[in-house]
Amino acid sequence: MTAPGRRSSTFTRLLRHGFTDPSAAERLLAGEELTEVRSDPVLLEALGATADPDLALGGLVRLLEAQPDPGARRGLLDTLIAAKPLRDRLLGVLGASAALGDHLARHPHDWQALVTYEPQDLHPGVTEFERGLAGADDPVSLRVAYRRCLLSIAARDVCGTTDVAETAAELADLATATLRAALALARAAAPDDAALCRLAVVAMGKCGGHELNYVSDVDVIFVGEAVEGADEDKALRAATRLASHLMRICSETTVEGSIWPVDANLRPEGRNGPLVRTLSSHVAYYQRWAKTWEFQALLKARPVAGDPELGAAYLAALQPLVWQAAERENFVADVQKMRRRVVENIPVSEVDRELKLGPGGLRDVEFAVQLLQLVHGRTDASLRSATTLKALQALADGGYVGRADAVQLDEAYRFLRTMEHRIQLYRLRRTHLVPEDEADQRRLGRSLGLRTDPVAGLNREWKRHASVVRRLHEKLFYRPLLDAVAQLASGEARLSAVAARERLVALGYADPASALRHLEALASGVTRKAAIQRTLLPVLLGWFADSADPDAGLLNFRKVSDALGKTPWYLRLLRDEGAAAENLARVLSAGRLAPDLLMRAPEAVALLGDGDGDGRSGSGLEPRGRAPLEQEILATVRRAAGAEQAVTGVRGVRRRELFRTAAGDIVSSYGTETQPAEADQGALVDRVGAAVSDLTAATLAGTLRAVVREGWGDDLPTRFAIIGMGRFGGHELGYGSDADVIFVHEPREGVEEREASEAANRVVAEMRRLLQLPSADPPLLIDADLRPEGKSGPLVRTLKSYAAYYRRWSLVWEAQALLRAEPVAGDEELGRRFVELIDPLRYPADGLGDDAVREIRRLKARMESERMPRGADPKLHTKLGPGGLSDVEWTVQLLQMRHGSTRPGLRTTRTRAALAAAREAGLIEAEHAGTLDEAWVLATRVRNAVMLVRGRAGDTFPSEPRELAAVGRYLGYGPGHVGELLDAYRRTTRRARTVVDELFYGA
Repeated sequence: MTAPGRRSSTFTRLLRHGFTDPSAAERLLAGEELTEVRSDPVLLEALGATADPDLALGGLVRLLEAQPDPGARRGLLDTLIAAKPLRDRLLGVLGASAALGDHLARHPHDWQALVTYEPQDLHPGVTEFERGLAGADDPVSLRVAYRRCLLSIAARDVCGTTDVAETAAELADLATATLRAALALARAAAPDDAALCRLAVVAMGKCGGHELNYVSDVDVIFVGEAVEGADEDKALRAATRLASHLMRICSETTVEGSIWPVDANLRPEGRNGPLVRTLSSHVAYYQRWAKTWEFQALLKARPVAGDPELGAAYLAALQPLVWQAAERENFVADVQKMRRRVVENIPVSEVDRELKLGPGGLRDVEFAVQLLQLVHGRTDASLRSATTLKALQALADGGYVGRADAVQLDEAYRFLRTMEHRIQLYRLRRTHLVPEDEADQRRLGRSLGLRTDPVAGLNREWKRHASVVRRLHEKLFYRPLLDAVAQLASGEARLSAVAARERLVALGYADPASALRHLEALASGVTRKAAIQRTLLPVLLGWFADSADPDAGLLNFRKVSDALGKTPWYLRLLRDEGAAAENLARVLSAGRLAPDLLMRAPEAVALLGDGDGDGRSGSGLEPRGRAPLEQEILATVRRAAGAEQAVTGVRGVRRRELFRTAAGDIVSSYGTETQPAEADQGALVDRVGAAVSDLTAATLAGTLRAVVREGWGDDLPTRFAIIGMGRFGGHELGYGSDADVIFVHEPREGVEEREASEAANRVVAEMRRLLQLPSADPPLLIDADLRPEGKSGPLVRTLKSYAAYYRRWSLVWEAQALLRAEPVAGDEELGRRFVELIDPLRYPADGLGDDAVREIRRLKARMESERMPRGADPKLHTKLGPGGLSDVEWTVQLLQMRHGSTRPGLRTTRTRAALAAAREAGLIEAEHAGTLDEAWVLATRVRNAVMLVRGRAGDTFPSEPRELAAVGRYLGYGPGHVGELLDAYRRTTRRARTVVDELFYGA
């Protein structure tokens, strides 16, 4: 008897052997079923070797209880103790699968299927499984026989007799035998239908690839033909009934559950197409209508049941089309689309537990291998295996994948597939999620041989292998390209020049010969620079391929590396392979503007890292505010020897900050692997508008200071202020915008007006000259055409002159233009007084009269008809087109002039802020305000995109396909979706124009 408070020796031994509930195990061992063997050390050792000893013991007791008589129970126990193969197999299955334990409890004689241990039983094929299913004459008995066969597969699997690839192949062979048995049952049930037609069942997906899971949909395609002399339509209807019955036999739930769903959705036209087609109909579809992913699916096609000659004919007819897929017109766009992971459809809570679709999951390996097969299999028949691991080995043998990468991927894939098998085996349920429960993780870890600390060990090994897949998934495409050009040590098969060009074309490179030359220049040699770039380039090439212009990205990277390659900090930046590397790839391949700005001073690449490149901490791509910008610019002016040198320095700061803003905009619009794209399009527009407007204001302030200092010393003989107008005054400048301004001055006390006016005009002329001098830095054009009397009026006026003019001569369009007037540089007090002067004009106390409203509408209509460029599509013109910028801005400005005197919220120079104020004041319905805001934001984004992509301003979408694709990519439309972008733009602006017609024109 055990002393009180002390544990029994059995309890302790059970703990030592891995039981988590020793008390329950003690009770089970003390039961009458195990009386004869409870003290046998062999049994306890065998239970302790299973994935879940508690589960194995419970399953064994249930199996013993289910035996029909004491003799049968004694026979099971005797065999269990005497025969190690049975002991390992039976207890291994019971400790890994509650579902198979349930099956054995329902069918207590099926344990005998595990007794035989002959060599031919170690690796059964379709023939052996057909024999195992031979007695099944209805769906229920077929399920029982299927589970009996599954029992033997699982036993070999958990005991290590077969590895994961062999197990998957056996599961596929069992599925083949099952489909044949189900078709035989369907034929027997409808002999007249069977007599009318020939029917072939072609396995697809994992079944076709000979790599099936324990629980998975079995993907199939049906091919039917009429027998000689039969009517084709009748034969196809008969074949469809047979196919449907086959699917029901396998899929429907009976008292013995179901086998697995048979999924025919990979057929032409998917679930909308006929279930059974003739061979000629299949061929016609694939020749004319099939998409790239459908040819990818055909990689796995394998006839498994029904008419073998018809199945072989199907394969012979369609396989050649598979290997021509890479020559299709849209192959590159389809590949770019397909390369994006399908994680957005996974619930957020499950992404980190997804073995199949999550980052670093099984799909990454399978897709990478299949894509490389499509690209290179057309010229190399050795790559045409339907099985992932065999295809991966063939790719390595041919030099299409680095050997070391292939070995690591093979190991990771085997581990992840084994995890998937063990997870599904437990309940025989279709899932790819790693369980959250610690007990489940413990059983899973032990089933993989992790016994010391199974939970921690499981998570460590899983994350390690997923990390390998994540790291190698993209590099798999690109690293062999470098090996083909880098002229490194021999000893490994390499891509031929032809194969390298094939792969680059498949990845979207338009000029593969030039791309290979760039790679050779970047990666050849034994220098530290070349070594680091060989490490980084596989990742960069993937990011370039994700853009609309991979060729430009690679060329620009070569230019930057040529300029900075010997700079130590640049090499350190590259070696990081983190944010800086990805940001650089995005910026270099997104268009012309940002790379052009960078090439003029490549050291600005430092901004792409975590720091600013100027010693300040924080994100390097965050736009800087007006105050720090002006402080730096004025310090630059103070250090300079003269005005030209000063403004050269100012323009250098402007170039760097334009690059910072453009790069930040690109990275936020594209997103990165760790940070999704910015969802708030309005926030992106506001950020760019504020950043470029602040930078322009600071540039003008610095240039003004430099000109005044050189010509007059500390003080100009007249107070001088610069008033921002248009988009500048509204804080809405784009990358290509001029600086719309007017100039106001006021002579200082004792200074004659003539002298003051001459000084003010000299300042303006010199500012314009210095900001447009030929230079490596982009010019800043000053546009003063919105001044009184336009181009005919004086360039600079005194405050009194403005007052006199506005009092006597001001036209309604001039008052409207003043809605966006805001002081941006120069004498602050003079700027403030100018605003006080114009407020009564732009926000008239009595609002606008009918005549003024008619005049504004007339001007707007005239502008639409006269200024639209000849040949332009009005519906796609972002400024003057219906629902574009002009429509929205004039509508908002009309509301401001009508109600600004009584609604303080409307007294703003910013379009979006004024629109929001009008909505809050009840002057416009919330829905209408949202429609106008959406259209204005989209049109502004398009203009920014055009400037980023083309390097020059434009108000319409580019006509060149690659440029248009780049605009689409910036706006969030992936490859092949440019048409959707144009449709969305037309739809958005059409809705906005309807609102404008109502609010502005009173329609």
